[in-house]
Amino acid sequence: MAWYPAATKWELQPESDSQPAIRPTQFIVHSIIAPWTAKRVFEYWRDSTNLESHFGLGYEGDLGQFIGTQTRADANYNANRRPDGTGAVSCETASNTKGTDPWTDEQIEQLIRLGVWLHQMHDIPLRICRTGADPGFGYHRLHADWSPSGTACPGDARVKQFKEQVFPGIVARANGATPTQEDDMDPIDVLRYRNAKQDAAQVKKDGKHIPDVYGYITGISRDVAALRTEVAALTKAVAALVKKG
Repeated sequence: MAWYPAATKWELQPESDSQPAIRPTQFIVHSIIAPWTAKRVFEYWRDSTNLESHFGLGYEGDLGQFIGTQTRADANYNANRRPDGTGAVSCETASNTKGTDPWTDEQIEQLIRLGVWLHQMHDIPLRICRTGADPGFGYHRLHADWSPSGTACPGDARVKQFKEQVFPGIVARANGATPTQEDDMDPIDVLRYRNAKQDAAQVKKDGKHIPDVYGYITGISRDVAALRTEVAALTKAVAALVKKG
């Protein structure tokens, strides 16, 4: 299984272990028709249905991964897993309840970064899918056999953004253009970017995954941030007691 190092890992079970393997050849983006965070998307898949996507993306750019990208997820109908073992990686994105709003800047940036990683990790070609089985990038309503009864997902505003911002951004970034230069990134983002490139290079070299260094360091970073918040709250409480006494 492949896990994107820049996403929070909330693993769905038993699906993660029980569903068949795929060879990812497509990336398909969706709107979930709810203004949910990535964590709320995970909770919905876990508690309310036996369906799921690989990723969930909130308005603020919070990105969660629920199943490894080399395991089948159920968001794309015939593209979930084909007889030859190929399949699509799916990402549900927060939207309004009518699916008419555009993606936020934060969502667009995350979709671009994720798309670049999928291209590097799985060699998904840098083109929009020409048919339902054609390798590449797409959005859910692009091809009829990606949905059992047709779909308007995502809405017109997001289709326009996909064609004009998201997909061109993936292509430009994958080909070496860096709209977000490392000099402008925070240290965690630099590590995330470099680790993804190193992981992809190692996989192409010998087919093996390198350890998830980013995930380890990010976990430590989150723990430290939580401790700092707790210490600040305790310091404030102690100061209030001293002032009161």
